[in-house]
Amino acid sequence: MIAVAPLLAAQGSGSGPVARYDIRAGTVSGVGAMGAGSMMSMMFGGRGGNAAQHELYLRLGSSRTAEKGAAKAEHFMPPTARLGKSVLLVTPREERGGIDELPQKPKGRLLIFWGCGMNAPKGQPVVIDFAKLAAGQMPSGLWTTTIVRDWGPTLANSKTFGRWPAEDGKYVKPDSSLLGAHRIVSNYAPEIAFTAAKDFMRPLSVSSRQQAGGATVINWSAVPEATGYLAFITGGKMGPGGEMGDMVLWTSSASRQFGGGLSDWLSPSQVAGLVKDKTVLPPTATSCVVPTEVREATPDFRFGTLTAFGPEETFSYPPRPTEAGKPWNLEWTARIRHRSMTSWMDGQGMMMGAMNSADDGAPARQQQKKCKPRGLGGMLGGVLGGGGGC
Repeated sequence: MIAVAPLLAAQGSGSGPVARYDIRAGTVSGVGAMGAGSMMSMMFGGRGGNAAQHELYLRLGSSRTAEKGAAKAEHFMPPTARLGKSVLLVTPREERGGIDELPQKPKGRLLIFWGCGMNAPKGQPVVIDFAKLAAGQMPSGLWTTTIVRDWGPTLANSKTFGRWPAEDGKYVKPDSSLLGAHRIVSNYAPEIAFTAAKDFMRPLSVSSRQQAGGATVINWSAVPEATGYLAFITGGKMGPGGEMGDMVLWTSSASRQFGGGLSDWLSPSQVAGLVKDKTVLPPTATSCVVPTEVREATPDFRFGTLTAFGPEETFSYPPRPTEAGKPWNLEWTARIRHRSMTSWMDGQGMMMGAMNSADDGAPARQQQKKCKPRGLGGMLGGVLGGGGGC
């Protein structure tokens, strides 16, 4: 029998786990789910394919080395996953994590706003003048340090490590399902087996409406099993010669919280604490007012994202001993974290990607992208779009 337990080793007497398995299952809608053709179609007046897609990231870490030859790991899926009988987890030579960074030669300014309301409170925006910074220097306090990125197993914290997506041409589809039996077999970890009872979350649907005073109201439909919501907007205005002028960041958080783990999958226990301190909007929220000053500072374009953090399933083997004082020697732990995210683009009277339409069956191509060093544009994408699955 499989017991439910945290991904990390249990506190108290015992040992392990030998292996840790992490699954991140996401639903993506809006601009983030659209291919280049769909975006071009919408820009030139077409209907576009604003469909919901799925994303899936798998990570296996073990304290053992491969028994024979090169490391091998295979995840056998339920048929409804539509990934064939299995996917292969690859062991990379190196791995780049998500980093909130500025370009080496920044120009212009960065204006930072936060909180829902008709107007920005006194003291906002915080202005970062890039021209006064040494190349590559990070302004103190720009990003949050209270929410740590948690990717589970990594190449750095595992003796042997495997991950997927890989260059195998496979990807989850809009009608893929996680429900059912899963089995992970490798030559460097104990066999892992569990049954998933929670599926991909429903897609988010968002609308944006400007108020008479200049503030913008964003509304969304509630998503079942959501534990909390977080909205981001980035935008700006162009400077002389077509160069970027002011860049703007805004978040729905009641405090100055950007970057870090906020761009990743968060567990329900983490979100509960963040809802309590008003960093994350509660699961009952269905709207937020973006201050007038944010729109005034972004006359040329605005890109927004909304994340609904979701449930988590955890598994472990063997079950916790019932006898008092008996050590719990874990062989493996596993978890599945969920979220749903949508994005939209707003500029020059155009609203793209806010409302979801019927599925068009296109794959979530973003899973095939490789990790690359990121400048300000890439950093903003990471803050707003999530840490990817590299």
